[in-house]
Amino acid sequence: MNPSATLRAGPRAWAAIAAGRLAGAVSRRLRRGGGTAVAGLVAQQIDPRLAERLAAQLGHGSVAVTGTNGKTTTARMLAAIAREAGLQPLANPSGSNLMRGVATALLDETTALGRVRQAAGRLGVFEVDEATVPEAASASGGLRPRAIVFTNLFRDQLDRYGEVDTVAALWRAALAGLPETATVVLNADDPAVASLAETTRARVLTYGIDDARAAGSAPGGEHASDYRFCLSCGAELDYQALFYGHLGHWRCPDCGRARPAPNVSARCVEATDDDGGSRLAVDTPAGELRVVLPLAGLYNVENALAATAAALALELPLAAVERALAGFQPAFGRQERFELAGRYVQVLLGKNPTGLNQVLRVSAGDGKGARHLLLFLNDGIADGRDISWIWDADYELLAQRAASAVVSGTRAEELALRLKYADFAVAPEVVRDAAVALDAALARTPPGATLFVVPTYTAMLEVRELLAKRGRRGRYWEER
Repeated sequence: MNPSATLRAGPRAWAAIAAGRLAGAVSRRLRRGGGTAVAGLVAQQIDPRLAERLAAQLGHGSVAVTGTNGKTTTARMLAAIAREAGLQPLANPSGSNLMRGVATALLDETTALGRVRQAAGRLGVFEVDEATVPEAASASGGLRPRAIVFTNLFRDQLDRYGEVDTVAALWRAALAGLPETATVVLNADDPAVASLAETTRARVLTYGIDDARAAGSAPGGEHASDYRFCLSCGAELDYQALFYGHLGHWRCPDCGRARPAPNVSARCVEATDDDGGSRLAVDTPAGELRVVLPLAGLYNVENALAATAAALALELPLAAVERALAGFQPAFGRQERFELAGRYVQVLLGKNPTGLNQVLRVSAGDGKGARHLLLFLNDGIADGRDISWIWDADYELLAQRAASAVVSGTRAEELALRLKYADFAVAPEVVRDAAVALDAALARTPPGATLFVVPTYTAMLEVRELLAKRGRRGRYWEER
């Protein structure tokens, strides 16, 4: 039993559990969603420490996974590794990543009297919103995590977070309060994330890509680079290898601050010939790992390294890591594939400049053949109201490859304008209704070809539900 299991559930917790479950059931009954947030929201109004009480029962403790991009995939990878190692992961796979979503995930596995089912064999693996890290890491009301994994830090939802420095300050404050017994897993390729090592007493484990041949662009940076300057002296960073955004082999020419040598490193990264995956040779303190990762893109290599480092922090065996990564199935909306009417549909979430650039590169593939596109731009609360970021995304990567393009969403017209300035080879068709847009895009996609669907977050949930119904697949909150 976790040493923190002294937090007993009493009448207040029992009432919170009952009310939360009722709220979740009503939400699902009224088709207001999967109840993945409202159950925890209601429960925490009654017992603000409910998540802490329940998480304290988990026999193998909890891990929090955060960062701008890659949270959902990295957490899903770590949960798969834990499962291969014989543990029972308890996770929030729906992506509801505020504390209310974490509380809901715990509620779903709890009895009416506040006991987590099969708690002794459980490991909590929770995706956590960037701004929720201080609350999740708190010793009062939080998860008291054994480890916190940081993937990267990029611009995202400027109207909500402000610039990246605001999020970095939140993270530093949270890490300053971690005990020495915790582990912080940091991306050495990201200068902003790597710098967090200086702010904590906790054990630090780093990961990164050592294979400079994997660099996808020359030194000088992308439009979406967010940390071009040294955090110590302000000089512009030099890059021996730049993978994407500001991730790479970085060094300050003035003060000498540089990328730390990662504890878990991809020594060799090679693209597979058939499906766009990656063949990896990874060096770790526990030995070498070789795996074929069935996901495209360097960003997924980084996600796999983050999950591997987290697994080592938890002392899970490399054999479990290898099996889990080799058989990994993507999370909803993250390179998820469907087959409809003799056509393939691949959904690739693109919600900020850096993430979208990587999705556009994956969609472009090897540079051969035409591409059929369905692009969405929404400005909901979960997307961010400010859509100016689309002008920092490299839609030009697909401009001359597009054989058809349909754009949809609440800000479809602005997206169509962006594609015009990207000099797309075809004029995009604007269709505001998601279902009609999907039909139009499928009609323009020849049998046997792939339709690439690139939505922002709320649009992804909508189009994914449409695809799930037609493809006879479960709703996103039912995925495990």
